[in-house]
Amino acid sequence: MFPQSRMRRLRRNSSIRALNTEIRLHTDDLIYPLFVIEGENIKNEIPSMPNIYQYSLDNLLSAVEEAVSLGIKAVIFFGLPAHKDEIGSQAYDENGIIQQAVRLVRQQFSELVILTDVCLCEYTSHGHCGLVSGEGKILNDSTLTLLAKTAVSHAKAGADIVAPSDFMDGRVAAIRTALDENGYSDVAVMSYAVKYASAYYGPFREAAGSAPQFGDRKTYQMDPASGIRQAMKEAELDVLEGADYLIVKPALAYLDVIAKARESFQEPIVAYNVSGEYAMVKAAALNGWIDEKKVVLETMIGLKRAGSDMIMTYHALDIARWLKEEQ
Repeated sequence: MFPQSRMRRLRRNSSIRALNTEIRLHTDDLIYPLFVIEGENIKNEIPSMPNIYQYSLDNLLSAVEEAVSLGIKAVIFFGLPAHKDEIGSQAYDENGIIQQAVRLVRQQFSELVILTDVCLCEYTSHGHCGLVSGEGKILNDSTLTLLAKTAVSHAKAGADIVAPSDFMDGRVAAIRTALDENGYSDVAVMSYAVKYASAYYGPFREAAGSAPQFGDRKTYQMDPASGIRQAMKEAELDVLEGADYLIVKPALAYLDVIAKARESFQEPIVAYNVSGEYAMVKAAALNGWIDEKKVVLETMIGLKRAGSDMIMTYHALDIARWLKEEQ
């Protein structure tokens, strides 16, 4: 007890504080999201996400090169097709925008870890993550075949990891089975294992053109008010179905879920620091209300302290620059 015990001895100067640091952030922890759009000579900044762009294929390589030069080792692609239809056919077309992007980037960056988003919402005319019945019901089981087909097409193009974000029941098993049956047993599944029907996704839906045209996604994504037990059941089912990684999305409002997932499972835990979380920080920083660097780095440390092994974040390039400056 005081005065014999003095915790401030551990904080007396910067070198001692560094010696006692428990949580360390590294560029190896980061996954950088990139939006790829059909067309040529396109680099569209997303209004609600400053410094985040939609890239056509002819501009994508320079964006990836910048990330790699900063030490980023993993990227995830989200696609914006030129054509949408009721069945999201461009999602699993072997010449779809994501498939083209993966092939292009794989040729130039052989060591880069390439992840792909597996979902139908960016590709369907109705904007939902699954097929829709005539009565407007989201059809779970018939969607699984298309998700599996999409994952296989991504693996064939050269993806290292496929990340199903649709949140249909049984999609991990369907994807794992299809990958194995088609000779892609080495391709991992990073499941959006715990995904909430969150208000934090607004800017992403602008960036990906994926807002639902009717209703919402609350019949398949989780209710933010649901408890830890439901979240852990979702994650457990994905582990049993063959998931290699577990994503919790969003991150900041669900640190308790990240912590419980870390405690409950051996699989790597990924926090998705989503578009709304990014946009709020950027807006406050642009208004001079916060110190952007300090807030972002504190947030990332918080996500790691909660139990995240990796962080999917739009701040990735800024974080990589800041970490380089501190070396």
